[in-house]
Amino acid sequence: MSSSIVEFKSSARDTLEDIIAEVLSKSGSNRSAVRAVCLGISGVNHPNDQERVLSWLRKIFPAHVKLYVQNDAVAALASGTMGRLHGCVLIAGTGCISYGIAEDGKEARASGVGPILGDWGSGYGIAAQALTAVIRAHDGRGPQTMLTDKILKALDLSSPDEVIGWTYADPSWARIAALVPEVVFCAEASDQVANKILLKAVQELALSVKAVVQKLGLCGEDGNGSFPVVMVGGVLKANKSWDIGKEVVKCIQEYFPGAYPVRPQVEPAVGAALLACNFLMKESKENNHS
Repeated sequence: MSSSIVEFKSSARDTLEDIIAEVLSKSGSNRSAVRAVCLGISGVNHPNDQERVLSWLRKIFPAHVKLYVQNDAVAALASGTMGRLHGCVLIAGTGCISYGIAEDGKEARASGVGPILGDWGSGYGIAAQALTAVIRAHDGRGPQTMLTDKILKALDLSSPDEVIGWTYADPSWARIAALVPEVVFCAEASDQVANKILLKAVQELALSVKAVVQKLGLCGEDGNGSFPVVMVGGVLKANKSWDIGKEVVKCIQEYFPGAYPVRPQVEPAVGAALLACNFLMKESKENNHS
């Protein structure tokens, strides 16, 4: 099970408990029949975070159930590798993060710190730059761009001045990130401002993968080693002629020829389930050999 919880508050616990109950009901099962549970949760990056979630899980599952808590990026990686923890995952949706695991279990991450601290490859980062370009063009501080007409039409606004009020009325990440398709449309129509924004996003996303790969040595000593790069998130979906995901892969392979893209055929939640199964099997083998 994968979730986007930053802080494991009571509302999040209630929601997850309802989901667990619904899943068990639909499968015709119950909590006693469960052998292992794995939650993939955003913001779980420290043993203290894991223990807080585990303490809650222990209260609702019988003692025989094995419990595992991971960052949601781990579940996303597993969704592309069918549970094998090796390689790199690049997530680019509203936000973005690159995360990897080496054969020896060493982990590394890059980005995932929000747009204020430099996640410019995220959907929010792309759209925020587009909004900025509209204001700059209106002020005369930047070049004219078709982003102005396209974004005004998408937001049902009559002038760039109204963009300011729209932005600050509710500066939530997802609301702003929803404008990414408008930026892609303008780039496909050869608008240079939009094109530069997307090229910068591609470079930023590729750099975050590069940082993780170098930290872990996934490319091998000669730099040509083979490893998967699991591609997750709406920004990377291959459904446009200006294909951000495809361009990111090209850029990554310039650094690491052995990198190969994997687009998961299952949701990260299935990745979490695969992790639970693999963790359980590994633990059982270790116990049998001890």
